[in-house]
Amino acid sequence: MYSVGSYPIYYNYNTTSGKHAEKVEVSENAPNVAVNRYATNPISNDRITFNPAFAASKLRTRLNSQEEKNKYNTVLSHLDSSSKKKMKTLLKSGVLLNAESNDNSTVLDNLYNIAVNERAQGLSREDILKNTIATIADPHIITQQFGDIPVNIREHILENYMKENNFDTAQRKTTESDINVEHSGTCVASSIEFNLAKKMPAEFARFAEGLTSPAMSVKKNIKMKNLTDNTLDSIWLLNAFEIPFKMDDYDNANITFAPDKNAIIRARIQTTNRDPNERSALDVLMQSTFMQVGSQQTYDSLSDKRKGKFNNNDKGLIEFEKTFTESVVEDKNKISVTYQKVDDDARLIGYETDFETMKKQISDALNLGENVIIGYTEVDKNNKIINGHEITITGQKYDKSGNLIYVCNDTDDDIPSAIEYRADILLPKIHHAGLPQSVVKEDVNLVENWVEGLKSYKEMKKNHIAPPEPLKNAA
Repeated sequence: MYSVGSYPIYYNYNTTSGKHAEKVEVSENAPNVAVNRYATNPISNDRITFNPAFAASKLRTRLNSQEEKNKYNTVLSHLDSSSKKKMKTLLKSGVLLNAESNDNSTVLDNLYNIAVNERAQGLSREDILKNTIATIADPHIITQQFGDIPVNIREHILENYMKENNFDTAQRKTTESDINVEHSGTCVASSIEFNLAKKMPAEFARFAEGLTSPAMSVKKNIKMKNLTDNTLDSIWLLNAFEIPFKMDDYDNANITFAPDKNAIIRARIQTTNRDPNERSALDVLMQSTFMQVGSQQTYDSLSDKRKGKFNNNDKGLIEFEKTFTESVVEDKNKISVTYQKVDDDARLIGYETDFETMKKQISDALNLGENVIIGYTEVDKNNKIINGHEITITGQKYDKSGNLIYVCNDTDDDIPSAIEYRADILLPKIHHAGLPQSVVKEDVNLVENWVEGLKSYKEMKKNHIAPPEPLKNAA
């Protein structure tokens, strides 16, 4: 896990309203590359259903044993007609019997466990089962849109929240505003959720089963080399993020993932009071869990705020935290490559590399069957960054005019399908990208991300400097 570039790592990538700034200014220090300076809205909403991750592996599309047939029929007995159709499609496409999970369980195994075992109090087996199947069938439905707290329980939740946090009556108005979340800061977490469902459906189903079970947790064995090159450094990193873990041996650690304590409140609300375009109960628990990992176990689902030692801002996750979370969730050595140069006043002053290199690295990752989670920025007329957001590049193609097009997913645009951007418009806005180590090791000088994170943390503590204010939401 590495970081490249000079961007202050403590900027948050949290949320936007899903709207995109029209103008992209590039300073005189930017690479000498022809760039379309005027961005447009996404040019297409075509749905992308093919998953290249399965193309190179042998697919199983038939139930081979009586046990599998029994599990399949048991799951079907809990489904409505729409979900049954999705199940049959998952079987025919080879997804249902995919076993690329941490414990080699299949999608079917985990759906069966959801169907026959109790869920956490206040959750519905049928609801979790339905949403797990729907999300695996089409991960584009994942959203980061919080649901409202119903009026009939709002006062009770507010009173309990104030009591648990020892808030006095003078803090009541502020607290009430805090829990009425309008714009969430979970774009990083929801992007990781999307990637897990899209590329690792069996592992997604395993997480869904564990996080919605009475234990509300899931264990995962990870390779220490996928965090840093040195086991002792990996141990330091796990301790720094305060994630519960046990060493199986010198090369492996067993990590426990769990949502924050208030996530179940949000999940119960979304089980019975979910409105269109809002998160499902499953989304709530997945995103809470990934926010917990990145924020050093300090996230609060009711207020959508976090604490943590690496960042004084209370919304979203910073690049360092995002890369750690992505690495442990996927158990892969992810490289966070920073492309933009930003000065101490949060002003975009140039780029670390040219756009052709950026295109090559993204294309190489896509050709390996990897999605690329990117953080992009928006700037004002003075090139000062006013907003940051995370989306996922899932593919690429060329239009009739020969322009390179990136197929993307945005969990904050209220569009439950893929969207597309011209590369010459998106590339100047990309601040960082999460890439496989093999893609960038020959192109850049790698600096371990945990080293950069620790260095910045120590400098802030030494100089008593608070990180800048959180990036503002887009208009």
